[in-house]
Amino acid sequence: MDDSQVLSIVPSTFPSLDLVGPVADQVAIAHALEEYQQGLSSETTRRQKADLALFTRFLEDEVKTVAGDFYGDLNAWCHITFGIVEGFKRWQLLQGYATGSINVGLATIKAYCKLAFDAGIITIETYTRIQGVRGYKRDQARNVDEKREKTRLSTKKAVAVPISPTHMRLLKAPSAHALGARDALLMCLLLDHGLPVCQVARLAVAQIDLQAATLIFYRHKVNKPQVHNLTPDTLSAAQRYLATLPPGQVSLFDLVAHSINERVRVLGERCGLMGLSPHDCRHAWATDAARNETDVLSLQQAGGWSSIAMPARYVEQSKIANQGVKLTSTKAKM
Repeated sequence: MDDSQVLSIVPSTFPSLDLVGPVADQVAIAHALEEYQQGLSSETTRRQKADLALFTRFLEDEVKTVAGDFYGDLNAWCHITFGIVEGFKRWQLLQGYATGSINVGLATIKAYCKLAFDAGIITIETYTRIQGVRGYKRDQARNVDEKREKTRLSTKKAVAVPISPTHMRLLKAPSAHALGARDALLMCLLLDHGLPVCQVARLAVAQIDLQAATLIFYRHKVNKPQVHNLTPDTLSAAQRYLATLPPGQVSLFDLVAHSINERVRVLGERCGLMGLSPHDCRHAWATDAARNETDVLSLQQAGGWSSIAMPARYVEQSKIANQGVKLTSTKAKM
């Protein structure tokens, strides 16, 4: 008996590659998904889970099919097609969701489809067609909103609540209420610094330096720390409020984002502003900064935007349309 015959009859304790390969593929897929999700901010994770939960609801209620775990298992995307994604987009529109929310939801769907394509779960043809499902651009979104019934389900408003300088002063002024000092600092951070509500909810007492008159915080969206010089109103409000806190308190406000939203709404109503939100305050801050000739790069840095597109929009809106027009009649009066 030669050596080859001996080897052929010795039982192997190791699985063959045709069994190991599929298992290794599943491990790699799970790792790719985990790696992607670990790189997301907590706010993006929350939003994606909400988007995928709505997608699941659409499939179960409208398509009448059993949906998988789209957040935790890329294999759940294997039967998703261009037509399903397009149908999800149109269903949201009919349900009254804001076009901005629809666009964000589509971005989530496309991100997970890309992961599924990279993992070999969906074909390049399917992936390409799904990526071709377009959201609503600004002019198109406005036209769509004008033509459909006003049944918007998103908390995002089509137009921000305008906040006049008088309203700003009223909102930032400390009241005699027991929570007056807290409310004043809260509104100063929103109106004088343009902080997003999720950022305000994360602030700690130690991040305010009264001696240096600065606020130090971390911008999760752009992945870097920032320092703001406190405005005079914010510094005064911080001095009053911090003096009321018990020793050892860590969180600045001990409020979650939802509670801050509700408090801002109540404070707005007291000033005659109905439906006021923290995002309206951020909008007012950026608008005021642009009107006072803040350059677009400074506004981008202070606002923590990752691109110049949004601050540029505020700067453009603040301009007088005919400011650069020179006429004979206007020269004569100069």
